[in-house]
Amino acid sequence: MKFIFSLCFILVINIISAFANDGYKLWLQYYPIENPSAWQLSVLKNHKIHGDSETISIIKNELELAASGMVSPSKHPTKKDKKNTPNTLLIAKHQDLGLEVLPNTLINQLVDDGYAIFLDKKSGQIIVTAKSDIGLLYGTFRLLQMIQIGDSVPEEGIFQSPKITHRVLNHWDNLDRTVERGYSGFSIWNWHRLPRHIDQQYHDYARANASIGINGTVLTNVNANSLVLTPSYLEKVKALADVFRPYGIKVYLTARFSSPIEIGKLPTADPLDEDVQAWWKEKAKEIYKHIPDFGGFVVKADSEGQPGPHNYKRSQADGANMLAEALEPFGGIVMWRAFVYSEHTPDDRHKQAYNEFKPLDGKFKGNVIVQVKNGAIDFQPREPFHPMFGAMPQTPLMMEFQITQEYLGHDTHLAFLAPLFEEVLKEDTFTNGAGSEVAKVIDGSLHNHKLTAMAGVANIGSDRNWTGHHFHQANWYAYGKMAWAPYISSAEIAEEWLKLTFTTDKNFVGPIQKMMLASREMVVNYMTPLGLHHIMAESHHYGPGPWVTGGRRADWTATYYHQASETGIGFDRTKTGSNALEQYAEQIQKLWGDVETIPEEHLLWFHHLPWSHKLQNGKSLWDNIAIHYQKGVDEAKANVKLWETVQGKIDHERFAHVHSFLKIQAEEAVWWKDACLTYFSQFSKMSLPDGVEEPTHDLEYYKSIRPRHVPGI
Repeated sequence: MKFIFSLCFILVINIISAFANDGYKLWLQYYPIENPSAWQLSVLKNHKIHGDSETISIIKNELELAASGMVSPSKHPTKKDKKNTPNTLLIAKHQDLGLEVLPNTLINQLVDDGYAIFLDKKSGQIIVTAKSDIGLLYGTFRLLQMIQIGDSVPEEGIFQSPKITHRVLNHWDNLDRTVERGYSGFSIWNWHRLPRHIDQQYHDYARANASIGINGTVLTNVNANSLVLTPSYLEKVKALADVFRPYGIKVYLTARFSSPIEIGKLPTADPLDEDVQAWWKEKAKEIYKHIPDFGGFVVKADSEGQPGPHNYKRSQADGANMLAEALEPFGGIVMWRAFVYSEHTPDDRHKQAYNEFKPLDGKFKGNVIVQVKNGAIDFQPREPFHPMFGAMPQTPLMMEFQITQEYLGHDTHLAFLAPLFEEVLKEDTFTNGAGSEVAKVIDGSLHNHKLTAMAGVANIGSDRNWTGHHFHQANWYAYGKMAWAPYISSAEIAEEWLKLTFTTDKNFVGPIQKMMLASREMVVNYMTPLGLHHIMAESHHYGPGPWVTGGRRADWTATYYHQASETGIGFDRTKTGSNALEQYAEQIQKLWGDVETIPEEHLLWFHHLPWSHKLQNGKSLWDNIAIHYQKGVDEAKANVKLWETVQGKIDHERFAHVHSFLKIQAEEAVWWKDACLTYFSQFSKMSLPDGVEEPTHDLEYYKSIRPRHVPGI
C-alpha cells in the first residue's frame, strides 16, 4: 500500500510539473480570458484572412493558437458590449479590402510594415490591414495583445507605423555558443547542428520578436570572428535567415575588419587598398547569393583589441565607407559602432568617441549609420546621454542600448530598463534649440534622415525562460516597444507586459508595476548613486569593486573614475578637469557645469567635490551617498515582502523563481552598500548618518571576496 501511495504521489508531482509554467511562452501566454466580451469571442472564433504566403500562414496559426488558449469552445460572452459590436475579423492587405467605407488617407500614410486596426461599422467587422504581409502580422499581434489585456479597439481606430526603420537585436554570441555578457545560459544558435537541423526555438524566437516589432537580428558578437564569413558558416546563416524571413526579420553579421587577412589571405586590410576593397565586394556578392535580403554588417573597430582603420592610419569613415560600397548594390547597410577609444591610457574616455567622430560628420556614405551607446562610458546604471547625439547633424546616428544587465546585477537583479531607455530618449540635446530630444535624433525627424535604427544588446540565452530572471523578459519586450515607438511611456509598457505575461488582476498588476518602475533607480541607489560610475568588480563586473586600481589601463579601474581621496570624490569634467562637458550644447554646459543647478543624479559624473559639500537637502555629500546606498537596500528588501503578498495570484513556479532571485538581490544590495561605504569611509573619515546600517565586516573582508565562474565574461 505504501508503495502504491508513493507511486501515485510521484505521478501527481510529474503531472503538475508537466503543466508548470517555466516562462518559455514569454508575453505570448494566451491564457484564458476570465470574462470574454462578445467582440473578443466573435473576433477570435470568426475570422477571415486574405492572402497566401508563409507570413499569412503564420497569422492563421497565431489566431488559432490564441483562440484555443484564450477561450474554450463552449465559452459564451458574459459582458454586454456597446452597439456596433463586431461580428467577425477580417485581415487583408489594403488593396484586397474592397470596402466602401475606408479611412484611405490614414492607411496611405502607413509605411510598409505599419498597420491599421479599426471597426468598419457598415460591415460590422474588425479590420486589420496593412500594405504588406509583415504589416498584417504586426497588426494581428497587436490585436491579440489588446484582446488578452482587455482593451477595446478605439472608435477612431489604430494607425501605427514604426518611427524607426531598423529595429535590431545585437547578440554578443560566439561561435562556440558562449555569450559575452550573457547571463541566461549558452547561445541559442547551435552552429554545429546548422544547417541540417532547425530547432523549434528559432521559430519561437522569431515569433517573439515579430510580436513586438523587432525586424533584425545580429547573430554574432561585436568582438567578431572571421569564420562566420566563410562558405560553410554562410550556409548556416542562410538556414536561420530562411526561418526568420516570414516573420519580417533580417539577419546581420558582425564583420571583423581584418577578415581579408585572416580568411582572404591578403597581406593587408587597409580600407584604401584596391585588393582589400575588391575582396569585400566579392564577399558581399557571396553573402547575397546565400541570403538575398541580408541586412548588412555591424562593425566594432579600433576598440578593446579589435582591428580597424587605425591600424593603417585611416579614419573611421574610410573603414565604414569601404564596407558600405561593397553592400550598396544589394541594399545593405553598415552599422559602424562609435565605441572607439585609444589603445593607450588616454584622455577621459567620455571624450574620445566624440573627438574621433565629430570631425567626420557628413563624410560617411548614405548607407552608413553610426551606432552610439546611450552614454559615453559603457552602459553604466546611469549615464548622461552621449554627447555625440547633439554633435553630428549630417550623419544618421542610431541608439545602442544594453538589454543584458552587464552592470546592473547580471541575471538575478530586478532592474526594469524601460525607465533608463525613456530617460535617455527624452534628454534634450539643444542641437536645434530647445526640443531637440535624443529620440528625434534617432528617429531621423530632427535632421531629416531617412536611415534610422536602434540596437539592443540581447539578454537571450538557452535558459528555458530565455532571460534568466523572468522579469528580464520585460526588458526585451520594452526594447522592442521603444524601438517601434521611442515616445511610449515606461508605465504603459510595464502594465501591458505584466498583463500579457502573468494576469490582468489589478491587485497583482498595480503593486508590481510600481515595483518594476522603481527598480532601476533602486539599483542605481545601491550601486552608483549621485553620478558615481564604473566601480564594479574587475573583468566580470559582478559585485562591487571601488578599490580596483592599477593594471594595464587606468580607465579600466574604479579609482580612475571616482577619484576618491581625503579631499573629496567625483570626476571633474568641467573646465578645471577633463572638460568633457564642453562637448554638450551651451545650455547644458551652463546647467551641468554649476554644482547648484546640475541634476544631482549626474553630480559626481561631472564634479569632484568635498565630502562636506552640502546638497539641496542641506545634508553633506557623504551623508547623501550613504543615505542613497541604504535606500537601495531598503527598497530591495521591501520588494521581497511585496512579492510575497501576491503569492497565489500567479503560478507557483514563476512565483518561486522570482522570489528566490529577489532575495539574492536584497542580499547583494547589502554587499554593495557595505563594501562601498566601508571603502569610501576611509577617505571621508565621517560617521554614517542616522538610519544607515553599519557594515558588518572590515574592508579587507569585502576585498577578499572572489566570485568564481561568473558567466558572461
